[in-house]
Amino acid sequence: MLDRLKRLILANREGDIGLIIRVLTEQGRGHWKELAVIVALMGAGAASTATFAYLFAHVINDVFYRRRFLDVVAVAVVIMILFIVRGLATYGQAVMLARVGNRITAQNQQRMYNKLVQEGMEYFADRHSSHFTASFLQGTTAMTNVLSVVLLALGRDLMSLIGLIVVMIVQNPIMSMVGVVVMPPAVFGVRKLMSRVRSIALAQFTRGANILQVMQETVQGFRVVKAFNLEDAMRQRISEDIKGIEAAANKIAKVSNRSAPIMEALGGIAIALVFLYGGFLVLEKGAPPGQFVSFIGAFLLAYEPAKRIARMNIDLTTTTVGLRVLFNVLDSPPAEGDDSDKPPLTVSEGRVEFININFSYRAGHPVLRNTCFLAEPGKVTALVGPSGGGKSTIFSLLLDFYRPQSGAIEIDGYQLGDVTRKSVRGNISYVGQEPFLFRGSIRENILCGRPEATEAQLIAAAKAAHAHDFITSMPLGYNSPVGESGSHLSLGQRQRVSVARALIKNAPIVLLDEPTAALDSESEHTVQEALRRLCAGKTTLVIAHRLNTIVDADCIHVVENGQVVESGRHGDLLRKDGRYATFFRLQFPDNQEQLPVSTEDRLLDPALT
Repeated sequence: MLDRLKRLILANREGDIGLIIRVLTEQGRGHWKELAVIVALMGAGAASTATFAYLFAHVINDVFYRRRFLDVVAVAVVIMILFIVRGLATYGQAVMLARVGNRITAQNQQRMYNKLVQEGMEYFADRHSSHFTASFLQGTTAMTNVLSVVLLALGRDLMSLIGLIVVMIVQNPIMSMVGVVVMPPAVFGVRKLMSRVRSIALAQFTRGANILQVMQETVQGFRVVKAFNLEDAMRQRISEDIKGIEAAANKIAKVSNRSAPIMEALGGIAIALVFLYGGFLVLEKGAPPGQFVSFIGAFLLAYEPAKRIARMNIDLTTTTVGLRVLFNVLDSPPAEGDDSDKPPLTVSEGRVEFININFSYRAGHPVLRNTCFLAEPGKVTALVGPSGGGKSTIFSLLLDFYRPQSGAIEIDGYQLGDVTRKSVRGNISYVGQEPFLFRGSIRENILCGRPEATEAQLIAAAKAAHAHDFITSMPLGYNSPVGESGSHLSLGQRQRVSVARALIKNAPIVLLDEPTAALDSESEHTVQEALRRLCAGKTTLVIAHRLNTIVDADCIHVVENGQVVESGRHGDLLRKDGRYATFFRLQFPDNQEQLPVSTEDRLLDPALT
């Protein structure tokens, strides 16, 4: 039986029924105790409603037919108790359902975030960041919404309906057949609307993601929007999606509520038929009026839960759009799976070697071709060459963001694929061209490099990065907020904070991706002094376009079209008169000899100080 159910779920995994069954089975295992109590409370509420409808017969017969007041008092007390029980049961099931729903939402938010941080760089490269925000917001609440709809429909409404149908059958089986005749056409009419609602809900989700995209780009690129007078263009972009959302919402309201006239018309026909037949029995056949009134009460009370059950498919269809988004994220295999079974990387010297590396982001478009080079331990290795040649890709591979299609990357003889990613990245400090700071304080951003660092180590790293003075001049010092992406700091200050973050990490391998390219001369000088301290005694790989910053590197590799075409020291490469010499002449047409030693040259050669 369980195997058959499992095959059914897998066979219809992408359908709405399969998704709903999956929610019930997955969440039922983890929260079955709470769900059992909720269903029991719903049952108590449904029983109270059905009993109340049944007692109508006694009230009418005892008051108007038999005229026994003590029986009326007893029935009144029972009705009061029933309503108290119903109120407590409704309160209890609502609170418990909310708690379970909140817990499920929180768990799915954590699951989705955990899944996203396990993905690789290529996963995010093909999607706008607003897509993840929309998926996170709508997908994580969808499971709770589905569970609530199913429990309320199959628990509260179905049990109430069953109880009331039993009352109707007890009072008059023939009149009960009217309800049985009315229900099938109502359900069939609602099912015809489901596919239409699903397509509209999907369009609504897409439009919502587009609105988030425009909002995010407006905030992040506000300077560009203002500088290029793009306000009208951005308004036009978001207006189209807002109008699309409005139109989709109106269509959903129109389509989903088409069931209302169907249900009302059929309900009116049923009630009219019941009145005709019941009136005939009471007036012409002399039947007790209590049974008729009780039946009418039960029928009217059953009308609302019957409508909600008939609408359940429409409600679930709109909700399963978000559920499908959630499972699309959770079910995809993570690019960075658990590799804790592998040994950690232990760096003794810091020798980095690329051996015949071939890599491409897309099939048929190679970025690196049989790339080979060596970065000696404790020395500075520079990568130069035209943009798009593969220099940044080398850093991405060394940080284990991607895996090469062939070849090997070794650190002290360890191949990166044979050790844990966490240990690889733990042995590398990275400073990029565009410093990124997290929302929070300066202290929190520096401690990202080493969360367990002491206050003394924090201050020492900031001083070494030439950041201590500007930090202490701020009103809150190290607790000063940096703003979104560091917006409260200048570019030079943000870069010095990022250097302090790398300094406090104190990793044996340092990667520098043009960290001073966007700085003014004064800030560049300060950051270069900080970088010199960061690189002292460590294996350093630096990407440079301005060749005067790496003329004293221990080894320079010219990377072009995904290959290392030249290697050597600055003077040797000039004498070869190859690609490096061509780049140098383009940058310094008036100086064909090696530039004199400057502060910039001292960045990567402590011996010059």
